[in-house]
Amino acid sequence: MHDSQINDVIKILKKELAVGSMPIVSHLAAEERDPFVILISTLLSLRTKDEVTAVATEKLFQLASTPETMLRVSLPKIAKTIYPVGFYHVKARTIHHVCRELIERFSSKVPDNLDDLLSIKGVGRKTANLVIALAYGKDAICVDTHVHRISNRLGYVKTKTPEETEFALRKKLPRGHWIIYNTVMVAFGRKTCKPVSPLCSMCPILEYCDRKNVAASR
Repeated sequence: MHDSQINDVIKILKKELAVGSMPIVSHLAAEERDPFVILISTLLSLRTKDEVTAVATEKLFQLASTPETMLRVSLPKIAKTIYPVGFYHVKARTIHHVCRELIERFSSKVPDNLDDLLSIKGVGRKTANLVIALAYGKDAICVDTHVHRISNRLGYVKTKTPEETEFALRKKLPRGHWIIYNTVMVAFGRKTCKPVSPLCSMCPILEYCDRKNVAASR
């Protein structure tokens, strides 16, 4: 695809974006939930289906809604509450650590910049960028497997890892698309542009796509 066509691609995908297909964290941001909820929900969502993340987030924040109150909930209880999210025991420990860091280093407030967020053990680039973009409405590009795959499949970037994709997108993606890019690409990746055998026959942006590394499609 030509680089200039990304504007048309995103315009089409925004129209295609059904409420039911929005990532859970995007849903929470649309409801104007606070940055702490966005951060914890994003940590829970790693390697976990959205429907599981949604239930776990709701149940967890019924127990505690601030870093201070979260630390007063025992690790076993947190693990039991967020089950069956992936690696729930590990995530329970991560939640406690993150809460402690927020209290001790950031006056219980979630940082709004990449450097501070990445300085917290357990917070990676995907999580940090998602918090910055969705919780604070600041320009950031969150790259997960869907964003990495589709950006390369379209031919918009040519990269080997999600981190490389993030930096490639920072150089060429118009800033007006940074915040929405993850939301539209994740929804599109789940519904149509699947990892294996994408649904090219029903793809709304097929005319723009180079179909890089697509061996089989439906």
